[in-house]
Amino acid sequence: MDPKPPDSARHVYDTFHMGRSCMDMYSNDVGAEFAQIKSFAAYVGGSPTNMSVGCRRLGLNAALLTAFGEDPVGDFVVHFLTTEGVDIRFSPRKKDRHTSLVVLGIEPPDKFPLVFYRDNCADIALEISDVLAAPIASSRVFQFAGTNLSRDPSRSATLTAAELARKAGTDVVLDLDFRPDQWHDPRAYGVTIRSVLPCVDIVMGTEDEINATLLTDPHAIRLTHAQVSDARVAGNTARHAHALLDHGPRLVLEKRGGQGARIHCRDQPVEDVPGFTVHVQNILGAGDAFGAGFLYGYVKDWDLRRAVRLGNACGAMVVARHGCSIAMPGLSEVLAFADGQGGL
Repeated sequence: MDPKPPDSARHVYDTFHMGRSCMDMYSNDVGAEFAQIKSFAAYVGGSPTNMSVGCRRLGLNAALLTAFGEDPVGDFVVHFLTTEGVDIRFSPRKKDRHTSLVVLGIEPPDKFPLVFYRDNCADIALEISDVLAAPIASSRVFQFAGTNLSRDPSRSATLTAAELARKAGTDVVLDLDFRPDQWHDPRAYGVTIRSVLPCVDIVMGTEDEINATLLTDPHAIRLTHAQVSDARVAGNTARHAHALLDHGPRLVLEKRGGQGARIHCRDQPVEDVPGFTVHVQNILGAGDAFGAGFLYGYVKDWDLRRAVRLGNACGAMVVARHGCSIAMPGLSEVLAFADGQGGL
């Protein structure tokens, strides 16, 4: 790996990520209904965690602020992240808390039942003191996930981190990460997200996640296949993206799966950036891979379209593989893949 040298003394890191970490249990029986699964493969997951690994594999100097339980599952996650070279020295162990777990069935092309085990989990117990002990302002980019805001003390800690990053001139990136079952009321998701937007520079999310930020009627949510990560949320996505821009961010990236991504900028025409053709095995983690690819191009000062195109390529490669963090591509690998389909 060839991390980007800091462009100033304060930029110790290229990217600093905050939020969920977990052990992912992925069905080895691809195509089998959940009740028929016989075995699972163990990986490391969690949206900001996946993104930190993706950035690191592309060659960036990435750090992660999460929390682990004092348990063997936490040991598993710590071992993987340490091996990958993600800086987790500021991520505490939380006494009497558990490292969270996710269990996933894989029935391509569109059925991926997902179950979260996050009761009393460690990362949602991140506190303001944990943020103050971490050099978030020493990064070019600070990235966090919407699920961070679902409960306190993580909510207050994340708001504090976003404020500190903004004051320091660090670019703040929000991955919307809408998980309806993590909120006491799905309408609380939108009002909470909107409260942090004045501190955010860039928003990334799917069509459904963007719609969820303006959600007023819970009946607009439709879950598919008991899949809370695949919630369909009705709404005018283009109008909602511009509403997000009116709250403060200068850029909204709409992740559109196989169709690529759509760029929404204030006072500029919407721009579509095409995706790549692959055989889909598992859609989970594609958005995190997109985020990592985009952040690489962003930190390297690429033009916006090229950075988004790299994100599309990373996402396409991950959907063709079994896991999330373990499936993140390296830079030479993804560039070769993109060259095979027209380049970036």
